[in-house]
Amino acid sequence: MSQVFVLDTNKQPLNPVHPGCARLLLKQGKAAVYRRYPFTLILKRTVERPELQPLRVKIDPGSQTTGLALVNDASEEVVWAAEVRHRGGQIKRALDKRRAARRSRRQRKTRYRPPRFRNRRPRTGALPPSLESRVCNALTWVRRLMRLCPVTAISLELVRFDTQALQNPQIEGLEYQQGTLWGYEVREYVLLKWNHQCAYCDARAVPLELDHVQPRAKGGSNRVSNLTLACTSCNQRKGNQDVRDFLKGQPERLARLLGHLKAPLKDAAAVNMTRWALYERLSALGLRVEGGSGGLTKYNRVRRGLPKWHWLDAACVGRSTPSAVDVRGIVPLQITATGQGSRQMCRMDTYGFPRTGPKQHKRVQGFQTGDLVRAVVTSGTKQGTYVGKVAIRSRGTFNITTAHGVVTDIHHRWCRLEARADGYTYQQRKEAAFPPSV
Repeated sequence: MSQVFVLDTNKQPLNPVHPGCARLLLKQGKAAVYRRYPFTLILKRTVERPELQPLRVKIDPGSQTTGLALVNDASEEVVWAAEVRHRGGQIKRALDKRRAARRSRRQRKTRYRPPRFRNRRPRTGALPPSLESRVCNALTWVRRLMRLCPVTAISLELVRFDTQALQNPQIEGLEYQQGTLWGYEVREYVLLKWNHQCAYCDARAVPLELDHVQPRAKGGSNRVSNLTLACTSCNQRKGNQDVRDFLKGQPERLARLLGHLKAPLKDAAAVNMTRWALYERLSALGLRVEGGSGGLTKYNRVRRGLPKWHWLDAACVGRSTPSAVDVRGIVPLQITATGQGSRQMCRMDTYGFPRTGPKQHKRVQGFQTGDLVRAVVTSGTKQGTYVGKVAIRSRGTFNITTAHGVVTDIHHRWCRLEARADGYTYQQRKEAAFPPSV
């Protein structure tokens, strides 16, 4: 399973230890719990001249989910893994909602001050908030890991696809065109673009083949703009037919297919817009940063016989990937970005007017909204144990959001703090564990 981070009494990072060793340290009173997520111990003594084993942080950035893995290059072992779910889509929807409310308010012409000229210009190199949050999430977790363990290098999937090689396979010679890695680049791109389903019958969970929309025999090229996915039966039925002849009885599908051929990859575009910003900020941390492509990541993962998960993709990023990656028993930490709250002072109605009073106290009885608490209710109609995020109320009774729903009106005297709010929620799903090899 994932190892436990350890700090000495001066909060200097030491080598991660096995959970059994961590349990023994706690039982003997030699350490205390420093953080719940990721689980970290702090020793009650100073370790003189520790022999540290250098670790490498490997990142597989994505539009929706980013995979993280800590790898010991010397032992070829994955020490810790996580998957970070971003909130870029949530930020975009919130900004759209705010913009609509402000526009509606302006159109009613009820504002007392005249409009001003556009004097707000984004700074050079600034990213939209939805993309900036993706970069900040990855950077935040790299910094946290640097504080908790001896990290000496970073591997980053810098490009989703080698786009120059996709458009011009001879860019580095005929050997590169016919190489195995180039085939992985093309296939990974087409699989993502066509959502892992047949373009002619929408079949999923079946073997898919690359198909030339305009057949090679009729002048079609090998460019990715001429490639789609087809199941074996559709590919055989189409043969050397032109796609317009093959789908002449399905004009709607034909129009959708031809339109999708020119459509860009939205998620890949988001990753491409943030890749260099993330690379520059990681380079500023003072560690060696290794780059790699998405095709290389898939090539490494397939060659090592690993399934498709974000954290396993992260473990296979870059040319530094060990020949045999040891992932036995690893349970990745599921991290979801939730933000640090809202700057909005009060709630609005459908017309853009305030419908609630201003915000009250930030802390009530030592708790604040977003804290992870454990409430053990020993009497009353809500008797039981509840673990989840708390929403405070000035009257002293809180709401707790658990995995099974929201529990209302839990008095603060039943609550015990587990972890302070840090803008993320955590879940350790045992069913996601990689089974140990026999």
